[in-house]
Amino acid sequence: MPRPTARVLTLLELLQSGGVRTVAELADRLDVDERTVRRYVQHLIDLDVPVESVRGRYGGYRLGSGYRMPPLMLGDDEALAVLLGLVAGQRAGLMTSTGAASETAAAKVRRVLPGRLGRRLDAVLDSLAFTAGPGESSTPETTVLLPIADAVRHHRPVSIRYAAADGRRSERTLHPYGLVAHSGKWYVTGADPAIGEDRTFRLDRIADARILPGSFVPPAGIDPAERVLSGLATAPYRHEVTLRIQGTAEQIRTRLPAGLAILEELPSASGADAAAGPWFRVELRVERLDWLPGVLAALDRPFVIERPDELRARVAALAARLANSARPLGDSGSHP
Repeated sequence: MPRPTARVLTLLELLQSGGVRTVAELADRLDVDERTVRRYVQHLIDLDVPVESVRGRYGGYRLGSGYRMPPLMLGDDEALAVLLGLVAGQRAGLMTSTGAASETAAAKVRRVLPGRLGRRLDAVLDSLAFTAGPGESSTPETTVLLPIADAVRHHRPVSIRYAAADGRRSERTLHPYGLVAHSGKWYVTGADPAIGEDRTFRLDRIADARILPGSFVPPAGIDPAERVLSGLATAPYRHEVTLRIQGTAEQIRTRLPAGLAILEELPSASGADAAAGPWFRVELRVERLDWLPGVLAALDRPFVIERPDELRARVAALAARLANSARPLGDSGSHP
């Protein structure tokens, strides 16, 4: 059972998140009665913490303006870095699903800043615009993320309860190599000793994570990010696509990133063809083909379709539409 001192500190933390907190709400969060809440508030007042009482139907307690947390000292650059980091993290899907955690954290930081600096930072955040909207994200529970991170750091096995995309549920043991955040989702990759293979799991589909006794030795030179991207690129989808594309790996990756396609450089040819650059075999699995012709056209590199035939037909249809649109005005059938 938490000691009174711990509950008083929890009360201060709740008040620091901003707004008016009712006595009933505070009693519920602290797991005490309302009389005890009032006693804890008096403890804070005795410590010169400016807790204000708000009367009325929606009354309660709030933290008075001007309160400072002495241990937190931020310069202009540091404060801006913290607040912009919270904004960027929320848009990138790097926040955990603990409600409005980023908003309450920003409110606490904002509260302890001097008025001059706070107004300048507000001006930055109010005038900031993004060229792209926030991406779709699937955030993990803190109760899942933290024990898995601890297991990764200390090389401990972890038991997880997992729900696959098709709804199948299972409980398994994992030797986790690392955590990876990719495209608004969190993943853990590691070895499944029951099947003797490496596996990757989405954290938002893990219902429970529990560290087990013992330890394991991860493989030398393991790269969790590369394993997650390779796993995504080879995941089973409706269409298996194989291409040959001429160009550098950097040029190809601009349109076909590692999480989507696997690249294999082919043996170099001789003569004029070699001077034009190397050829790569590109393999990817996709659910739909309709977007691929446009991506291949945007690459602006020579390519050959090995499979499937349906993609070849779609590329030919796009080429015909583009050729038709490029005809001069007045040509028969080219324009309405």
